[in-house]
Parts: sequence; structure tokens; C-alpha cells
Amino acid sequence: MSLTPQESAYLEKKIGRKPNPVELQIVAAEWSEHCSYKSSKKHLKTLPRKGRRVISGPGYDSGVLDVGDGYVVTVHIESHNHPSAVEPYGGAATGVGGVIRDILSAGTRPIAILDGLRFGDIEKDTHARWLFKNAVRGIADYGNCLGIPTIGGEIEFDRCFTNYALVDVASVGFGKKERLIQNRADRGDYVVLIGGSTGRDGIGGSQFASDKLESENRSAVQIPDPFIEKLVIEAILEARNQKCIKAMKDLGGGGLSCAVSETSDALSVGIELDVALVHKREQNMSPTELMVSESQERMLVITSPEKLQTLKEICEKLRVSYSIVGRVTEGNTMQIKYDKDTVAKLPSDVVVNAPLLDRPASVPKYLARISSIKKPKAPNLSQTLLRMLSNPNIASKHWVYTQYDHEVGIRTVIKPGQDASVLRLDNGKFLSVKIDGNSKHCYVNPRQGVIGCFDEACRNIVCTGATPIGMVDHLQFGNPEDPEIFWTFKESVEGITEYAKYFEIPCVGGKVSLYNETDDGPIKPTPLIGVLGLIEGKPLIPKKAKKGDLLVMVGLTKDELGGSEYYEYVHDVVGGACPAVDMVSSRSNQEAVLEIIGQGMTKAVHDCSKGGLGVAISELCITHEIGCMVSLDKVPSEQLAEDELLFSESHSRFLLIVEPSKIKAVRALLEKHKVKHDAIGKFSGKNIAFKNKSKVVASVMVDKAQEKWLNSLGSLVSHG
Repeated sequence: MSLTPQESAYLEKKIGRKPNPVELQIVAAEWSEHCSYKSSKKHLKTLPRKGRRVISGPGYDSGVLDVGDGYVVTVHIESHNHPSAVEPYGGAATGVGGVIRDILSAGTRPIAILDGLRFGDIEKDTHARWLFKNAVRGIADYGNCLGIPTIGGEIEFDRCFTNYALVDVASVGFGKKERLIQNRADRGDYVVLIGGSTGRDGIGGSQFASDKLESENRSAVQIPDPFIEKLVIEAILEARNQKCIKAMKDLGGGGLSCAVSETSDALSVGIELDVALVHKREQNMSPTELMVSESQERMLVITSPEKLQTLKEICEKLRVSYSIVGRVTEGNTMQIKYDKDTVAKLPSDVVVNAPLLDRPASVPKYLARISSIKKPKAPNLSQTLLRMLSNPNIASKHWVYTQYDHEVGIRTVIKPGQDASVLRLDNGKFLSVKIDGNSKHCYVNPRQGVIGCFDEACRNIVCTGATPIGMVDHLQFGNPEDPEIFWTFKESVEGITEYAKYFEIPCVGGKVSLYNETDDGPIKPTPLIGVLGLIEGKPLIPKKAKKGDLLVMVGLTKDELGGSEYYEYVHDVVGGACPAVDMVSSRSNQEAVLEIIGQGMTKAVHDCSKGGLGVAISELCITHEIGCMVSLDKVPSEQLAEDELLFSESHSRFLLIVEPSKIKAVRALLEKHKVKHDAIGKFSGKNIAFKNKSKVVASVMVDKAQEKWLNSLGSLVSHG
């Protein structure tokens, strides 16, 4: 909980004196990696942030996108990795609470939650199983108590997460454009702390999250209380309606230190605060503890003298605790008092702007070692397909999402378990949302790996009939002081920038989480991409495939098994050629599929991703409860072996279920867009079968595949 010698010298030079102990802790919280982005900020500036729908982007608590008719959607993503690795229930739950308050800060109602989870090998590691079960329970309990649906997410298990956990939570909000909080302040306005009482939980949380996890520092883990959060949400939204809120910020990492300094700096005003007035749940808390505590369910609100009484009445009516803790002043100074004594006085722009670092980067040595590998011999493909379907990374996540109330709020049109989830908006439009990540691909090739994650999230959105309108990213890596790790971070940022610019999808928010490592070593590079898509008409609600329906493949399958589940799960082989995205063909494929959906030519669309074509077709057969005979020799591809055709994870591929009467029109449209495609299968019977010309190379019963795919994850956890 201290600054480096260089940072201390920089601070002294900036303020012209030595900081006192309280000031030192305030700055240490704000200059932590978790809050300041001092290693990453220079590189994040390359991300495209502007677009015709963007109202506000990165740098605010949540990004805001205009969805027309006077309405906006807001989105933000956060992590709670270190706390979840120590105390998974509380860590994951408070992660949900924090990101929901980010949505609330814009003046919008949170309408959905998504999560991205990473744990060790739950087949062999009982501790990983314990972390997984309790993190899911924490997310479920918090979201369910709030009455906000958890509508989707994704999960990955890998040995690199042993004794650790990544818990990412994204939230989406919705509201009227005219009710957005304008974030302004005038001299004499009141600063009010609303919500949960301040305690000693979470002290030093931002610094705890900015270093390698070496000890179980439970004092840095916050305590969740969703019932207080629910009341805070309703109080804030009523105060917004009554025009009581001129500016607002949630208390997240760094607590009051960051909330006050960032508000002061963003609004170009001074703030005078008396921490003795803060409502507390513990006795004898020092000024430092009050400033850096990260107790949850708290919001900092600036209100005018004219509206103060109304704000108090709203809080009292809803039984939400509050403290009038300060006033807005001229200048840009944050002055912290304890009763009559000034305990800290700092320029807010100095506190907010940590000295940025220009970290060295070098290509990791391991990449040369894994770039070329000896291809493993293909095993029995029928048995392999069943094994792949029971792989925890591929098996149905039904056990997880059935613990979440994903229908509360009556907006959920397409529920978890599909390619993406879809929400109904009040203006007659629909919002499609998905988050995706693939640490295996990103380890083998950080740049192409993250581009692939982005492409997969877009494909999932397209499968519902939506056009991508914005994205958020969450960049998770090990120690940035290691040049090889920092190189993988830079490559990832450049990859996201390249894809976002080509597809004109603005980045409206994100998070960087570094120092994700334990004594066992760093995690693999794990960027996560969340994409929002807008549906102006109606979403594609999948219709059941019937006997005689055709399976159409769009996109090219290549020799790209590097980082695949087939290589790593079946053969324990790390390396090879990572799937690379051809952006020109990817755009054509997406546009063609959207046009087919728009013209009502397909019953259902599914993308090919983890596990490749074999898994994607099996998932369709399982969910539609019908068999399919697939001709591998008709799959648009390079010259590939049968196992490569089945399990390559090449990007930009879609599977369409088409009625025979519509196949001619579908072919004509695909040819118009000049995309690689063919009808590769016909639905019928009770077998999922793959033939190469006349020879059947793999065949499994639908009910057997369904049993493996549907029950594997749940049985693993229940036997934990």
C-alpha cells in the first residue's frame, strides 16, 4: 500500500512538499494499477471510440449507445479476480454489485448481467471445483436478489488458472436519453454519500488487485449485500426522475479516494469533504480507513441546495442510509477533513493522473517452441466426438445458467444456451448481447487469438439477426513488468483495434486487469470481448429442424488446430497454427447471413467455434433432437484430413438450417455475396453421422451425445 520511490519523488515534485500519511494512502489507491491504468493507458488510446451511436465511451463508469426513439443502452464490464480467488462467493457477488452501480451511474436502470468465468481443471482439481461452484452461487444469489436477469456468459477451464479464478461481470442498462445524468457541478452544491455503511472490508482492495496473489488477504475482500443495493437502485432512479442528481459516481476500487478525486477532476471543481460525517458500521475508523475502504453498495451524489431536501426524503422513504459529507468548491482541490482538522489537501488532477509507464515488450520465447508441432495421429473419431462433447469447455453450461433467474424483468426473448441472448427494448427493437474469450488461442497467437474472440462474439450476435453496434473489452494478463507478458498485452490491444476499425464497431468501455498470477505462474493471455447488436425488426427465434431439412455451411475450414480443444483436451498438445480471421471474407459471411435471416430464409443459425464443425453440428442435433447425415467431402475447405475437418476451429463459419423449398434462394443469395458455402447435410433419423464420400468416419446416437453434452458439467460439480 505504498508508492514506488520514483512515484514518491514525482508526487513530491507535483505538490511541492512531502505528502502526509493520509495523502500517501489516497494517492497509493488511485495510482494502483487497478485504478490508474498506468501500464496500459498509452496503448488503449488506439482503440476506436467514436461512432454514430456513441454518446459516451471509455473513461466513464459505463459506455452509452443511442438505440433510437429517444432511448439509450449502457454497458460496462468489470472483474473481481483476486477477491474471487480468495473468497469466491463474496468476490463474485461484489463483482456483480460493482458493475451494476456503474450502469446506475449513467442514470439508467440495469436490465441484464453477463459473466465470464475462468477456473483450473475441474475434472482433476477439487479446489478449482470449489471455486467454480461458489463463484456461480455468488453471482446467482446477488443477481437473483436484485431481480436483474443473468442472461449469458461463457466459461473456460484451463490448468493455467490453477489456484486462481477470473470472474468478469458485464452489465447492460436501458433508459431514456433525456434522463441521462449530465455530470456537472457548481460551487455550493452538496456531496452526499448514499447506500451501505462504510466498514473496514475491502481496505486496500485496489492495491491487492494490483500485485501477484501471494496470500489470502481476506480484509481486502468486500462484503456483499444485494438487498441494500436494490434499495439504492430504486432511490437513485427516483432521485434522477426528481432531478436531484447533478453528478454521480459509484464507489468502487479505491473507495472515496478515487470517487472524490475523479469526480473533482472530471467536473473541474474542488470538493471539500468531512469523513467524520460518513455513516459507518465500525467504531474508531481512521481518516485513511474511511478514504480507502471499498465497502460496497455506495454511491457519491452531487445535488443542488434546492434539491437536497427532496433527495433526503427519497432516501428516508426507501430506508436508504445517507450522509451529507461535503460541498463543491472552486478550483480543483480535494480537501479532506476529519471534524475541523484538514487531514489531506491535494490537487485532484495530480491524484487522478498517475505517471504513466512505458513498459518494455519482447516476443515470448515459448512462441518459437510451440509454433511448429508434430501432428498427433487421429484416434477413433466417433469416440473422440463423444469425448469432446463431455469436455467441460464444450459441454452444456445448463448447470450454471439454470441457477440464474434469466427471465425476471420480462425482457429476455432469447435465453442463455443459444449463441447470444436477446432482450426486448421499449422502442420495439431488440438488443443482442454476447461475451467471448479463448485463452488457448490467445496463448498460441495473442493477436489472432483476440481477433478471433472478437469475430466469434460478432458471429454470435449475427446468429440472432443483430448488427453489431458497440463493444467492450476486458484485458487480463499476468505481471506487466515481464516484457514477454507485456508484449502479449500490446498484441492483443492492436488486434482489437484492427478488427474494431475494419468493422466500424466502436469500443465504448472496458477494463484492464494485470498481475493475474500466483506462485504457479501467470495466466495465459485472457482478453474477453463483449459485443452488443441491435435488431431493428424481429430476432431469429430458432425453429425445430425436421426430417428433410438441409444443413448449409457458410465459410471456409482450414488447417488451424493450434489452441484447439481437440489438440489440448484429446492429445494434450499445445501449439500449432492458431485460427486467423480473414476480415474481408468474415464481413461478407456476416452480411450474407444477416440478409438470409432478414428475408426469413432459415430456421436457425449456429456458429462454429470451440470444438469445430463436429461439435457445432452435434449441438444443433442435440438441441433440435434429430439426427443428421453430413458429407465432409462437401465442406468448403482446404485439403484436410478427416479429424481436421471435424475439429479445426477456423473462424467466420456459420451453419444454417434451411427448408428444401428455400435452398435455391439461399444459394443464390450466398453466391451474390461471393461467400464460400455448400449444403453439407440433411436432417433425419437418430444418428449424428459424418461420411467422407461413401465411407462413414464418425457416428454417434443423438441421445448418447445429448447425455454426454448435457450432464457432464453438472455431474462433475455434484461429485465435487
